[in-house]
Formats: sequence, C-alpha cells, structure tokens
Amino acid sequence: MNKNLIEEAISKLANAMRIYSEAHWKYAHLFKIDPEEAINNIDRLFEMKLEAFHTLYDVSKDVFKYFDYGDTALLILVRNAIHHRDHPLFYSLNWRLHLESGGKNWLGASFLLASHPTVHGGRLPMSHYIRLDDLDARIDPSLASPYIAKRSNKPEKAIAQFEVINSQLNLAKIRKRASEDRYPNDQIYLNLMPIFVSAVCKVFKAMKAAEIGFKGFDAATYLRPFTTEISVDCSRLDFERLWFRGYGNLDLIPIPI
Repeated sequence: MNKNLIEEAISKLANAMRIYSEAHWKYAHLFKIDPEEAINNIDRLFEMKLEAFHTLYDVSKDVFKYFDYGDTALLILVRNAIHHRDHPLFYSLNWRLHLESGGKNWLGASFLLASHPTVHGGRLPMSHYIRLDDLDARIDPSLASPYIAKRSNKPEKAIAQFEVINSQLNLAKIRKRASEDRYPNDQIYLNLMPIFVSAVCKVFKAMKAAEIGFKGFDAATYLRPFTTEISVDCSRLDFERLWFRGYGNLDLIPIPI
C-alpha cells in the first residue's frame, strides 16, 4: 500500500466532486442560454468523477474490496464502459431528451425515474439518470447482450457480480414497478448520483480507518460529510414520473410507493 498515491487519488476525486458541484449549480442558467453546452458540460464532469473514482480504486484495492459492494462495483463497471465507449450505452437522460434528435422522438412520453433516498428519507440535490436497460445490457450475462462487459473466461464471476449489484441496489424493484405501470424498457431510468455518494461514503470511511490522509482543501472539506453525515439507503427506492410535454416543458410527478 502506497499511502502517498492513495492520498493523491483522494484529493483528485474530491477536486472532481467540487468542480462537478459548481457546474451543477450553474446548469439551469446555462441551459436557458445553450442547452447543448450545459448538458455536455455536466455529463463530461460526471465522467470525470467516475475516472477519479476509478483511479482511487486502482491504488487502494488492497485497502477496500470494491467488488464486494453493489454501489462501488457498479461505478467501476460504468466507468469502464464509458471509458472504452464501444457501444451506444450510458447517455444521460438530459442528453436523450434534449439533444438526441432534438427531443422530437420523446414528445408526450412518460418516464419512470428511480432513485435511492438518504437514510433519513431526504433527496440529494443532484442527479444523473441513465437507462436501466443500458445497465442490464452491460452487466447481466443472462441477456446475452452484444454490449456485455468483456471479461476473462469466467462467466460465473460475471453472474456473481451482477447478483451483488442487482440485490444490493434492489434493482428488481424498479423492474417490477416498471412492469406494473407498463413502461417501455427505454423509458426506465436509474439515478446514479445516490449510488455515487453511497460508494464514496464507503470508500472514504475505509480510507479514514486505514489512517490514510485527506490532504488538500477539497479532500479535507469532503471528509466529514462523507464519513459522518451523509448516508444513502440503497435498499430503498423512490419513484417519480417525468412527463415530456415538449422542449423545455417537463413535469416531474412523485409516485406513491
């Protein structure tokens, strides 16, 4: 274990998180001026956070078992998929609604949005939605998707990894709700932001327990909230219905559990 490398990786992740947060608060204003720039900025910065998380994984995998947990494992798999980009998966909801075909394909459509709440029931102020069927196509071996993650010749490992993610993040509940409400597969979305927060909380707590330093302003700032204050309940899900009435006209309606 090289503590210096881990401390540097923590600092870079915290820095990426701060930059993303700043862009998020500017998003609504910029969207009114230039939707393409606003959406691409926020999507690229989310990918930057995934890259920084993966860097931390690379140097600290001996300290924390990332693939034992659904949230941390999912972030690594999604990062790998976006990094290699040999498929049409993992474009954000904002990109699909507003930039893909200018949004005309989705006029009048209704979307099911699923998100993990905090332990106390509150919602995180930021979100990043991806299609659930994109995720399934990448990680569920039973689907025999052409976009399945390329792994070593150990199919049992891929099956076990999918089961960890599917069970710990309660993804079956999303599919059940979508089936009951008759949503098409391409209109079912999962919020990655609570999963990202949950994963960072786990890893930061492990790094702190291993007496790894949180050096630099950003790392020191995020240490306390992500180790003692924020907690996401990955066993629970909140649902909302998003109705796309037209460009710039979106209705977000909570759905009773």
